[in-house]
Parts: sequence; structure tokens; C-alpha cells
Amino acid sequence: MNQEIVDITIIGGGPTGLFSTFYAGMREMSVKIIDSLPQLGGQLIELYPDKYIYDVGGFPKILAKDLISNLVTQAHYAKPEICLGEAALSVEKKDDHFVLTTDKGQHLTRTILLTAGIGAFQPRKIGLKEESVFEGKTLHYGIKDLSMFKDQEILVCGGGDSALDWALMLENIAKRVTLVHRRERFTAHETSVNQLHNSTVNVLTSHAISEIHGDGETIEKVVLKEKDGNEKQLEVDHVVVNYGNISSLGPLKQWGLDMDRNSIIVNSRMETTIEGIYAAGDVTTYDGKVKLIAVGMGEAPIAISHAKAFLDPKAKVQPLHSTSVFG
Repeated sequence: MNQEIVDITIIGGGPTGLFSTFYAGMREMSVKIIDSLPQLGGQLIELYPDKYIYDVGGFPKILAKDLISNLVTQAHYAKPEICLGEAALSVEKKDDHFVLTTDKGQHLTRTILLTAGIGAFQPRKIGLKEESVFEGKTLHYGIKDLSMFKDQEILVCGGGDSALDWALMLENIAKRVTLVHRRERFTAHETSVNQLHNSTVNVLTSHAISEIHGDGETIEKVVLKEKDGNEKQLEVDHVVVNYGNISSLGPLKQWGLDMDRNSIIVNSRMETTIEGIYAAGDVTTYDGKVKLIAVGMGEAPIAISHAKAFLDPKAKVQPLHSTSVFG
């Protein structure tokens, strides 16, 4: 039996991909969504499901896992075919459609929307040989269950938004939270930095972990080294490392798309340099680009609407308002 050719295949199941899926349904397009992770949600679910998101319109704050749950429910309006644990490898144009090859097979699609975020990612590590001994036990690169840190001595490493967010969220759960940062200045938002300085979190700047000691599963203490070489020991139960991620678009870089480092260059229609392939969200770049969830959600309807007009020249780029569709 011949495989169905869908109108659009969305590669990436994070917030932008999920909202794009919903919007494809709004434009009456058949849609398939592919993600290399075993669940939808991207980084939000993989790294910080219990972290609050503050910069999505309409939500003063919302847990990452709750935002994804809402987006998944919304995306199901489009009745998408969902393919998880499947990595996109290559693409080939054939007649009026693309043949998209993954590590599990082939998919036929008239257009493609890339919403791959930062691509495949791995956390940046401390760089100590003993680090691997404690990984997944009492050394963490993200937090999926806040309750495991209740009444514990916690050391959070890093100076960006994630590190400060975790330190502040753990403040009222842990026995004590210490935040250690290798530099004097933080790279997090000013609001978070001010909250940190007004909190009970013990803040140590210009310090870095030089040694980790424990019984092979449980960390008992760490050695912190200052810039001047002085050292201090700190007793801890858990270490949370937030040094960011090393990301790569992997095989997508071989598709012949115009790239700027690890981002795909798009125009105001979210078109890439390959006709019929669009991109939206953190995977894209253009003059003035700001990488936020809210921005990706704004780019999603632009990409979908132009893909719709590409498939059907009689279709208007400007869609009906949702109140008209659902009313």
C-alpha cells in the first residue's frame, strides 16, 4: 500500500513544534510530527519539567511540564501522526514532495517545518574524572523531581538563568542551598539576580569545583577553589550543574540549508533557502532575532500560513481569527 503524503512534517516536538502542529490543524493541513526524544516537550521536559516559565503571554508563571501538557492537548486538535524516538537524517525532493529519511524509515511530505530548537544536546560537565561516578545519583544536570531534594544540602553550579532559577526554587525545599559561580558577574536576567541577592541562598562567586568526594553513589563533600588558589570544603548531599548545553543540529547541517553557525537562516516568511522547507523557533536566525519560547510561538503561524499558501496558491496567507474558526 502506498504511503500517505502529508501536507507538512514538523521536525521537533518542543513548544514551537507543538504550537505549529496545532496551527497546521487550524489551516486544515495534514500534519506529522517527528522528534528524536522519547516524549514530546523538548528541553522543557527533558531538562527542567518542574521549572517555572515566566515569559509566555497569558501565564504570570507556569511549570514547564504544565505548559507542555497544555500544548500537547492543543496540538491534538490537528490529529497529527506522532513519531517519537526517531531522528531525521536526510531529505530528497521527488516530484511534488520530499522523501524524508530517518533512522527508522522514510516519510513522504509536501513541506517540512524545522522546529528543532538547539538540536541534539548534551549538558556541559564540570570536567572532573570522578564526575561520572555520581551522575544520575547525586550529581544532576537538570531536575525532574524537586521532592528528592527536600531537607538536603544542595550545591548549584552556574551563573545563568537555569542555575539561578533552580537555586531559588530549591530555597524553600532544601535544608540549605549554595550557589557557586566561576565568575564575579551573573549572566541571568537582572530580576533573577536581584531575587537571588534577597534570598537565603549562600552565594559564592569566583569559585569553581575542583574535587568531588563521596562513597561512589552519594556525594559527601566538594572542594571549591577560588581564583587566588585558596580552597574550601563544603559538605553537600546533591550537586546540580547548570553550565548550559553543547548542541548540534547533526545531519540537518548536511541538508544544504544556509546556516549561521548552529542556526538556520530564514526570511520574514520563515522560509529557508530550500523551497518548501521552513523553520521556526530557536533553530532559526535572522536580523534582530530573539530566542524565546514566546517568539517561537509567534513564528509558528507565520511558517504554517506561508506553507499553506505554497501548497495552495488560492489560500490566503492571513488566516481567519480563531474565534471565527471555533465560533
